[in-house]
Amino acid sequence: MSSSGSNATPLPQPQHQQFALLPKIINGGIAGIIGVTCVFPLDLVKTRLQNQQIGPNGERMYNSMFDCFRKTYKAEGYFGMYRGSGVNILLITPEKAIKLTANDYFRHKLTTKDGKLPLTSQMVAGGLAGAFQIIVTTPMELLKIQMQDAGRVAAAAKLAGKTVEKVSATQLASQLIKEKGIFGLYKGIGATGLRDVTFSIIYFPLFATLNDLGPRRNDGSGEAVFWCSFLAGLAAGSTAALAVNPFDVVKTRLQAIKKADGEKEFKGISDCITKTLKHEGPTAFFKGGLCRMIVIAPLFGIAQTVYYLGVAEGLLGYQKK
Repeated sequence: MSSSGSNATPLPQPQHQQFALLPKIINGGIAGIIGVTCVFPLDLVKTRLQNQQIGPNGERMYNSMFDCFRKTYKAEGYFGMYRGSGVNILLITPEKAIKLTANDYFRHKLTTKDGKLPLTSQMVAGGLAGAFQIIVTTPMELLKIQMQDAGRVAAAAKLAGKTVEKVSATQLASQLIKEKGIFGLYKGIGATGLRDVTFSIIYFPLFATLNDLGPRRNDGSGEAVFWCSFLAGLAAGSTAALAVNPFDVVKTRLQAIKKADGEKEFKGISDCITKTLKHEGPTAFFKGGLCRMIVIAPLFGIAQTVYYLGVAEGLLGYQKK
């Protein structure tokens, strides 16, 4: 009897891990696509606010988030608000899948024999997940930012009596690879890593802590109820988003290939921080902060809800344990 008991205990664990991987990847993809579709216009506004630099006499194209939204919609219409969404939707699936699955994997590996996961281990798991995701995030963000900011650069050029040639994400990617090889798509990888690793170190432990505070589901899974996972994702996402916004501003500015007339070029992270601080002050690092919080909160709320509800498990006919 003791022999059968010892055989029965370890067997379900590897089986569960083996079956869990594919659904987690699919859940990450579903969550990413739904989230991006819902919040992309706000993400576009955030990018334009972060990239615009204040002129010597205080002149600026957009005065606020709402002003940017209104002017963009008026000039470019409904579909203009989704410029760059194609590349984002295409790459958000592997990005979210890597982020969520890697965090889950490292949390499992770092859990102690008595089933505990210290806060420091949670932060390490989150940081490693953020480090892994930049493989996909950097080229995705680089291409997306060019598409999102194209309207602002074109509008600034028009005011100066110039024109800017329209370039698609595919053309831009081909051009960068031709000129600099595959590394051309990894412009700003250092700043992207700084943002994403820091974000994940804050987000995942905070989400797990908040999620554990709520009531459990009645199906015996031990998982939090729907609204608890959603609210935990909202709260953790918005908090982490605001905390890393200065890094996001630096990353966005470094990745912007085309600048409007008179805007400064940046050679690297320290150069961008120094010049931004000198010419625009510390508040510049929180440009688009509210926008980013509004974008990230539902994005991760939706992601964690889909992930924890086990949508893919249901579609694949797996038992979510």
